[in-house]
Amino acid sequence: MRLVIENLTKTYKNGVRAIDNLNLEIGTGMFGLLGPNGAGKSSLMRTIATLQSPDSGSITFDGINVLENPMEFRKILGYLPQSFGVYPKMSAEELLDYFATLKGVSSKDDRQKLVKEVLEITNLYEVRKKYVAGYSGGMKQRFGIAQLLLNNPKLIIVDEPTAGLDPAERHRFLNVLREVGTNSTVIFSTHIVEDVKELCNEMAILNGGKILKHTTPIEATEEVKGHIWTKKIDRDDLESMEATYNVLSSNYNQDNSLNIRVYAQEKPAEDFVVTEPQLDDVYFIALKQDEPATV
Repeated sequence: MRLVIENLTKTYKNGVRAIDNLNLEIGTGMFGLLGPNGAGKSSLMRTIATLQSPDSGSITFDGINVLENPMEFRKILGYLPQSFGVYPKMSAEELLDYFATLKGVSSKDDRQKLVKEVLEITNLYEVRKKYVAGYSGGMKQRFGIAQLLLNNPKLIIVDEPTAGLDPAERHRFLNVLREVGTNSTVIFSTHIVEDVKELCNEMAILNGGKILKHTTPIEATEEVKGHIWTKKIDRDDLESMEATYNVLSSNYNQDNSLNIRVYAQEKPAEDFVVTEPQLDDVYFIALKQDEPATV
């Protein structure tokens, strides 16, 4: 199963080009689409999910021409948007039974078996009688996964699913996603580098509607090994350091000094120390290289 996107372009009426002649191939497993807010991630997710049409380009998945046969494609698609509404006075069990009916499961026994299965996968079986509207953010996101699993999708799209979740809920949600992603193609859109690092076997960095880098988390960090340097500085020196070196990030120490991380092919200066690269470094390098040159 492969998702193949070729020369995809989408410009909105306000002139914003959200997808810019994008080409991408995605195979089975967890694929992380990483980019800042406004990079075009949601536009791409919505286009793949057939919720909006591109201006040009093609999308194929598992032999299906997605843009020409959207109804056929939707039968094998599971989509979890950034936010979704639920009926206020329906339990998880009732709502999933209703969704299963809409998806064509006519036998009550089959629906009960299917609903029980997806509730157990998403660790919601114990709270199946509670109203979904009263669920916490993380439980609602897991319910979102439960409803998309009802049609046993081959392609699953989740758009910024961990934004706003507390650490414990985020961990539970990622574990559920990891479990369902073993036999399907899962596209996981996020601006949180840690999510991709923990979850995905393949990734791409998106900005300005373009793919800046398509790699794996392991290969990405290996590529910059020996080129990431750190130095402890006074906070007042940060501006001059940024003007002199390619500073990727900085973080405070307890004594209010800063540690800066710099990308350079060779040791920038005597008091810099080489350090192990992180996926954040690769992300910031890609974004910095995409910045328009200043005159």
